[in-house]
Amino acid sequence: MTERTSIILDVDTGTDDALAIAFATRHPAIDLIAVTTVAGNIDVEKATANTLAVLDWLGAGEIPVHRGASRPLVRPHRDATYFHDEHGLGGARLPASERELGADRGPAAIIRLARQRPGEIVLVNTGPLTNLAIALNVEPRLIEWLRAVVLMGGAFHVPGNVTPTAEFNIYVDPEAAEQVFSAPFPRLTAIGLDVTERVAITRADWDAVNSDADLPPSASLLREVGKFAFTRLDRDRFALHDPLAVAVAIDPSLVRNEDATVVVDTSEAEVGRTRVVGPGSVQVAVEVDADRAVETYRRTVGLPLPKPA
Repeated sequence: MTERTSIILDVDTGTDDALAIAFATRHPAIDLIAVTTVAGNIDVEKATANTLAVLDWLGAGEIPVHRGASRPLVRPHRDATYFHDEHGLGGARLPASERELGADRGPAAIIRLARQRPGEIVLVNTGPLTNLAIALNVEPRLIEWLRAVVLMGGAFHVPGNVTPTAEFNIYVDPEAAEQVFSAPFPRLTAIGLDVTERVAITRADWDAVNSDADLPPSASLLREVGKFAFTRLDRDRFALHDPLAVAVAIDPSLVRNEDATVVVDTSEAEVGRTRVVGPGSVQVAVEVDADRAVETYRRTVGLPLPKPA
């Protein structure tokens, strides 16, 4: 049997976070031990409610959810409802969960679980890095306890998606990102727009899930959360930003990295810009096997094959 990787997901559950959760709950090599939430795509209350609802939809209601930071370290919260819709799930109206949250808050839960299982857990961040920065400030030994950190964030050699130079997760809390990128993690991998924009499901995938009524919940979730992007915004593709970060956590061969020192701009002129300033210990993804990544996602969640064009 394949050895399973214990993962904590730190999310701001909008649409692609929901798809990442589906991937994490279905992949046989992943043991999803907890999910923590943070303000990002939407406020933390909605992100937490969405996370619970998505897990329940997927039949994974046993996985604990811990509410995390409600705002960035020093800035007001800026959301992305322009892409994820007002409630964050792209037009989906999943049944609300009735279960209780985990007793401790997001940063505390990350510290507790890492301390209990040193060297075992991979933390995958798919939202702003606020929870991780808080946890590092409270417990610097977290650097030693975590097996690895994989984060979705940054635009290193490509334009940003919220400003010409900044990717959304870094833009929302650049001070937190600056702390994380400067921390001496033995394994920190940044999955930024350089690679995530190349990995996408298409309108053909969208048409396929809408023409097949007999799908597992992990696949039918796309039919729910893709409404805003594929209908209201009339997109032809949906980048798998967050699912790619989860996939790389268990299969690093999906990407090629450069060893980098990363500086995050916190000045208003280019806030959230991620600059590679030389060689260093951060693994920045610069190339991706896009076809294999998409196929891995499709196969894992049970998407039907799209019809040939």
